[in-house]
Amino acid sequence: MSTAERRPLTRALLSVFDKTGIVDLARTLAENGVEIVSTGSTGSTIRDAGIAVTDVETVTGFPEMLDGRVKTLHPRIHGGILADQRLAAHQEQLKAHQIAPFDLVVVNLYPFSETVAAGGSFEEIIEKIDVGGPTMVRAAAKNFASLAVVVDPEGYAIAAEAAAAGGFTLAERQQLATIAFTRTAEYDDAISDWMLEQLDGPAEAEAAGPEDELEDDELEDDQEVSILDLSDADAAELGITATLRYGENPHQRARLAVTDETAPGLAGAEQLGGKEMSYNNYVDADAAVRAAHDHTLPAVAVVKHNNPCGIAVAREDEDIALAHARAHGTDPVSAYGGVIAANRTVTLAMAQQVKPVFTEVILAPDFEDEALELLRTKKNLRILRLPGRYSRGAELREIWGGMLIQDPDTISDDGDDPAQWTLAAGEAADEATLADLAFAWRSVRAVKSNAILLADDSAAVGIGMGQVNRLDSCRLAVTRANTLGAPGEAEEAPERARGAVAASDAFFPFADGAQILLDAGVRAIVQPGGSIRDDEVLEACRAAGVTMYLTGTRHFAH
Repeated sequence: MSTAERRPLTRALLSVFDKTGIVDLARTLAENGVEIVSTGSTGSTIRDAGIAVTDVETVTGFPEMLDGRVKTLHPRIHGGILADQRLAAHQEQLKAHQIAPFDLVVVNLYPFSETVAAGGSFEEIIEKIDVGGPTMVRAAAKNFASLAVVVDPEGYAIAAEAAAAGGFTLAERQQLATIAFTRTAEYDDAISDWMLEQLDGPAEAEAAGPEDELEDDELEDDQEVSILDLSDADAAELGITATLRYGENPHQRARLAVTDETAPGLAGAEQLGGKEMSYNNYVDADAAVRAAHDHTLPAVAVVKHNNPCGIAVAREDEDIALAHARAHGTDPVSAYGGVIAANRTVTLAMAQQVKPVFTEVILAPDFEDEALELLRTKKNLRILRLPGRYSRGAELREIWGGMLIQDPDTISDDGDDPAQWTLAAGEAADEATLADLAFAWRSVRAVKSNAILLADDSAAVGIGMGQVNRLDSCRLAVTRANTLGAPGEAEEAPERARGAVAASDAFFPFADGAQILLDAGVRAIVQPGGSIRDDEVLEACRAAGVTMYLTGTRHFAH
């Protein structure tokens, strides 16, 4: 079946907490000959509107039990959802057990976050942890090859159109599955956060007790007082503005301090929506905004675990959404749960692209009103407004018994200007290739060393980061470029390394790393140079007919 061909829609499972629009959808489905199966209250709502519906308990042979905790967890439901209808063996098993497959699952979940926000009791909140709903959603999303899943009223129009058109296309089912997995991830994330708060709560209350506070003269001579032990009032005098839920890991305490009140930067960013920022959110957000602001053109960086998994730029006359689409396309798998930073105002078009993707934080100088309104519908998405260009003073890193202090690494050295580069091998690059090399060079600075970045058309297509040798970074960049181009599609991913350019944050100690890039088909390479084996590296490029520029500048990021 091609991606454009529609799979017939004959049977649908409807089970929703929020009944908004469900009757209209059910009526459209029924008018197009779709059999409707539904759970208790949803079925009653549909039946009261005069629409034929089959109760789930009629299908399973079991009534709802345990106060509604168990109603859809049954093979006659999940067999109909999970059967891969492309497989003859699955079809035979359905027939043997008299299970009819579903072509559409419409589910929205118990309002967990809303119950927490409304101040529900512990027991009320526990009962709003949906089990059957997420199970059906994940099952249907996994099996998007055979059926479609819709998780909120916003998708009902798509379902109604599909019913009238004769079914969903594969592309439509895959898009809906992506939205569904995002929804269950956000739902589980909200539950996890609340559960952690329940664990942290008693300890925090105990720590705040006056009996545990010590006056200075009560401390033993050899007892050190951590800044984390200070009262909120004393901490505020040192610029500490927030106590974070925990640090890099749940057992670590953490606080946020503003060190420059005149230009607080990320530490003083205006939060426009979403949950409180965590320690890791701040670390990744700083890396993302720095990577985006390394570029003067409209740029978007997607960061995961303090490393960019996507960077791209657009022209000044293009929507920032184009840069985001290219950045997301670098590595759509790793972008899931990442942090997005833009160096221009986020438009509605970009917000529409961001919404279906589970994202922890989005940062930008500003947001269009419609874009902000749309992003705020993702209640867990942290939205930060951060005007101005990225800048920072001296960088501090504590070591055992001391402190390291250095100037920040910026794209400002003579070697960062392509006009100052030395053409060391091959033909001089044409305008488009030189522009890609300049983009790659600006982008590789944000990647943890050893860093290799492949780029094409002003977007990263493969990134090798954080390896203990440059050879592995080269392999990783090529592998990621050639395996992440078409996730979820039947056809093979394109070889995106072929025809791309490459940037290395430091010199190639041997020719073998560069040779991996040459064998992969890169058309040009930029690197600092300075190895005692530069001649071997350059000779490999000459033999392959590939252009190589030397910058004389290095951008390690440890």
